[in-house]
Amino acid sequence: MPHEFRASTDMEPTRVRRQSRRRAALLAIGGVIAVLVIALATVLALSGDDAVAERPAVTTTTSTTLPPELPVPEPPPEDEYEDVPVTAIGTIEIPKLGLVHELYTGIWLTVLDRGPGLWPGTAEPGGYGNSVIAGHRVTNSRPFHDIDQLESGDEIVVTTDAGRFVYRLTGAEVVDPVEGMRIVDQAPGHAITLFACHPPGSAAYRYVVVGELVSETLEELRAARPPVGSAT
Repeated sequence: MPHEFRASTDMEPTRVRRQSRRRAALLAIGGVIAVLVIALATVLALSGDDAVAERPAVTTTTSTTLPPELPVPEPPPEDEYEDVPVTAIGTIEIPKLGLVHELYTGIWLTVLDRGPGLWPGTAEPGGYGNSVIAGHRVTNSRPFHDIDQLESGDEIVVTTDAGRFVYRLTGAEVVDPVEGMRIVDQAPGHAITLFACHPPGSAAYRYVVVGELVSETLEELRAARPPVGSAT
């Protein structure tokens, strides 16, 4: 037993040395692995930074442009015969009717007796919204006497200090004076509305024609049309 005991104890230092070398080797391997992990992480981080640097910047823009505000028409005058200043703002032409007439501002009868008048508060000719113009049919210069002869596609040309504006008619209707108040309503776009009493010599109804802006010059409008008799 003592011999066996000594033999086992003689091998103990050898076992201890082997274990120490094994631990040292493992520590060394662990250190190498740690260095490799750190190096790999550094490479990945740098690659990510390069990718971010190379990636084009994404910019977003938000449009803040708002459409123009629509005009607000004034109510009908309480006194149609009020003595108001008569101011010309341009001319109105309707080629089909051979009409060329000064255009005034206002719908008082004292104005309309001079010629067509723009309803106050509606869009200026050529402007955003609906330009509403009234005129007589059978009195004074009776500019709108033949308004009921107009058809879709006919032209209305209004010239003011702001420019020369060409509208093309898109429709017509007959309304009563109360329900017909809607013709002064404003809506997005560039429209024109002409109206006069109907039938001629009576104020029972209103004859109304409407159109939309198509060109700022009559020459542009006609140039855009194919010649008569040409193939389309």
